[in-house]
Amino acid sequence: MNSLRKYSLTAGLFYLLTFVSIPTLWLYRSVRGPSFVTGPGPDTRVIVGGLLEMIVALAGIGTAVALYPVVKRQGEARAVGFVASRVLEAATIYVGIVSLMSIVTLRRAGAGTGALATAQGLAAQYQWTFFFAQSFIPAVNGVLLGSLLYQSRLVPRWLPVLGLIGAVLLVATWFAILVGVMGALSPLAGAAAVPIAAWEFSLGVYLTVWGFKASPVTASL
Repeated sequence: MNSLRKYSLTAGLFYLLTFVSIPTLWLYRSVRGPSFVTGPGPDTRVIVGGLLEMIVALAGIGTAVALYPVVKRQGEARAVGFVASRVLEAATIYVGIVSLMSIVTLRRAGAGTGALATAQGLAAQYQWTFFFAQSFIPAVNGVLLGSLLYQSRLVPRWLPVLGLIGAVLLVATWFAILVGVMGALSPLAGAAAVPIAAWEFSLGVYLTVWGFKASPVTASL
């Protein structure tokens, strides 16, 4: 296996690994509730969700690091920007994890009803962190990496086109939610996130199974 195939395989596997956080939509449902801090029951689901999000954060950085040696040949500034964007996304994911785990700590300490307002504030912090990170930064990633892959022809062009379209839809929906035109959990908002998710999943599958196409960018790798 040559170095080029190692880069593509590693990036592809990391992209697929970022989808392990899907169950957190269910795992975090209870901890974001208004009375979780005073309620009974185990905290296992929250802890599992936090571990899954840690994996996603690190895998996201891994995608950028694995692709950097190749895509920098097409545009070094955008390649560095992609790495920086992934690091920023990972950092905000960790902020969200800390917010929810702080609620768990309050619950275990028996803070009681006196901690209700604090817990609700931490849950709101997680929601806004998610909104400004995982609901927006994937659009930045899509533009940076999508433009690099489109110009370099390292993958079929329909893939980066899907990413660029998904980025536009995601940003438009993000602003609509921000100004109150639609709800964050509305069916329209969910549908608008599908193309960017499809782009990342399809890219992960393509890089894992087929790797990069022949291109002038890879001639000396």
